[in-house]
Parts: sequence; structure tokens; C-alpha cells
Amino acid sequence: MNDLEQRIIQALSQVQDPDLKNDLVSLEMIKDLVVGPHTITFTLVLTTPACPLQEMLKQACIKAIQSAVGATWKIVIAVAAKVTTNRSQCATLPGIKNIIAIASGKGGVGKSTVATQLALALAHYGVQVGLLDADLFGPSIPTMWGCETAKVSIIQREKKKYIVPIERQGIKLLSIGFLTRQHEALVWRGPMASAAFRQLVQETDWGALDYLLIDLPPGTSDIHLTLAQTVPVTGVVLVTTPHKIALVDVVKAIAMFQKERIQMPILGLIENMAYFRIPDVPNAQEDTLHYIFGKEGGKELAATHGIPFLGQIPLLTDLCLQQHAAGPVLLAPFQAIAQSLAQCISIRNAL
Repeated sequence: MNDLEQRIIQALSQVQDPDLKNDLVSLEMIKDLVVGPHTITFTLVLTTPACPLQEMLKQACIKAIQSAVGATWKIVIAVAAKVTTNRSQCATLPGIKNIIAIASGKGGVGKSTVATQLALALAHYGVQVGLLDADLFGPSIPTMWGCETAKVSIIQREKKKYIVPIERQGIKLLSIGFLTRQHEALVWRGPMASAAFRQLVQETDWGALDYLLIDLPPGTSDIHLTLAQTVPVTGVVLVTTPHKIALVDVVKAIAMFQKERIQMPILGLIENMAYFRIPDVPNAQEDTLHYIFGKEGGKELAATHGIPFLGQIPLLTDLCLQQHAAGPVLLAPFQAIAQSLAQCISIRNAL
């Protein structure tokens, strides 16, 4: 490494990642540095392609380099991403970097809709995503994805059979609804449901995934305890509406995930159905928003319990219309929330 390259590396070592609390060089986020006659090029390797700090970090790198070697150089920064994990030594599902549980205290708050949209949003950034519908008695994923009649296939590897998830929009999907008749009601006791859930998780050919989202049933049940006993989970995302009844139940969910037998880190809380914006009013102001279920109850609860608040989702008529379409379409409000979630996961993995 020549003197100029050393000065550039030294300059970049002064740029801090505000989330990971360390400099880019120590974090090994600077790769493939090349100094040409008039151009400096290198790759900035992010911990997730959904990183909301991407532009800020690029500008900080340019400023640091120019301060060290002058402003006459052309600086070209390529951006790559390598999703981090804290499950690298995990024998259970080693091909999956992050397992994220999507939970709620109460039913009807839009948990499955949020899980679907988060899966779409993360996949939008180019990562490998899977979505497991763990609500065995009321699976919603087949309907939301327009594949109610789809059936999974079975493969055999090393004398053991594995379920092969179906794939839609580049996302691997699995639901008990793909293994049963469409209108069949499952009448199972807790141990049977837990055994079926373990099979869906452990006996499925998930392949390599950056994120596996698990859409849990509402409440606090056998499935939640079984999940905690089956695989190490990166963390939990809680979904609530601002309504008082939903908030009371999500507090119980927080208490459950913090119990000694479960101890799942809570990555953040999403407030769904936060308000309704009157249609066809451009640049609507505060007085055109209707807080049908109460105002900012989820945001205030997150602050009270010291939980990251990932954002608010308004009541969206487009979500209702999608239930009659061939499959879901990513809606803009979820992109920012997916970025915040990916950011929280990266921070968690760095601990």
C-alpha cells in the first residue's frame, strides 16, 4: 500500500457508522480500493441493502477523502451489501441469517398484512426472503398472496423428507393452508399444533435466506413457546393499532417475550391503522387526518416500554383492494418501515 492509499484509508477510518458505533475501516466496510491517475474508487459494503444511512455514509466518505488528499480527485463509490447475522454458529436452520417473528397481542390488527408487506419490501432491496404462516387455525397468507389452491411438493434428501415452499414474487411462502383442503377446519389440541409447527419450521427446504419472517398467531399461545424452544430468533416485531383494547393486549405480548423461558429481543413496534387520510386531497394537513382508533397510542406505548418505534401505517384502501387481486403489491409506507427494521436487525447483530 503506497502513501496515498494509506492516507485514504486513514481518512476513511475517521468515518463512523452511527448505528454500529465504529469506523468503516474497522468494520471492514471498505473494499477494493483502487487509486488511478485522477480517480479514487472503492466499494462501501453495507450491513443491509435497505440501509437508510447509505447516502449519508457515501457523502461522509467523500468529504473525509477530500479533506485528506484534496478536492481535485474524482471519487467513485460502489455500494454492495452483506446482510449480517448473529446465528452463524446455529445448527438449526444454518442457511437462514435472520429469523424475525411478527406478533400481536390481539387479532385483527393487520399482523399478516404487515408481515406480507415487510416481506415484499425487504425483497425489493434484493435480499432473499421467506415467509412462514404460523397461524395454523386461521392461515391468511394463501388468500393474501392469491394462491389458495397451491400445494407444496415434497423432496427427499439423505433419507429424510422436506417440504418445498412455493415461491411468489421471489419470496418463499409456506402455510398450513398449502397442506390442507381450502375450507378444512383444523381441530387440534396444543401438542398437535406445536408438532405441526415444528415440522413447518425444521422440515422445510428453506435454502439460503437473509430473512425468514414468521407470522405468528395472535395472543400468547403454545406456538410462541414452541418457537422459542425450536430455533434462536433474531427478534420480534410487534403490531398494534392505537386502540386501547389492542394496546392492552400488546403489553401482554411484550411481557410474554420478556419472560425467562422465552426471552426474544423486541426489535420494534409498528402502529397499524394509525389514521385515515381523506382521499383526493393533495398535501393533506393535520385537520384532514382522522384518528379513528385513537391517536398515536402505539407510538406512546413504544416510548413507555423503551421499544424502537418502527413507524405508523395509515388505513389504506389499496390494501383492501389487493385481497381481490392475484397477489399483493408493495405499498410505499412499508418501504421506510422495512428500512428501519433492517437497521434495527443490523444493530442487534452487532451487539
